[in-house]
Amino acid sequence: MVTTTYQVQGMTCGHCVSAVTGQVGALPGVTDVAVDLPAGRVTVTSEQPLDENAVRAAVDEAGYELLGA
Repeated sequence: MVTTTYQVQGMTCGHCVSAVTGQVGALPGVTDVAVDLPAGRVTVTSEQPLDENAVRAAVDEAGYELLGA
C-alpha cells in the first residue's frame, strides 16, 4: 500500500469533503481517502503509486484545485 498526502485548495465544508472523496476514491487502486478540511489536505491510500495527473483531474472534476503532493 502507498499513502500520499495532497494539498487541495478551495475546500470549505462537508459537501467539499464528499465531492473530493467521491472523485478521488473512484480512481483505480484507491482503497481509502481521508480529508483534513481545516488543513486542506487529502490523504490517499492506494494499492500502487497514483499518477498525479489522474489525481489532479479527479480533484478538478470535484471543483477544487490540487496544489501538489
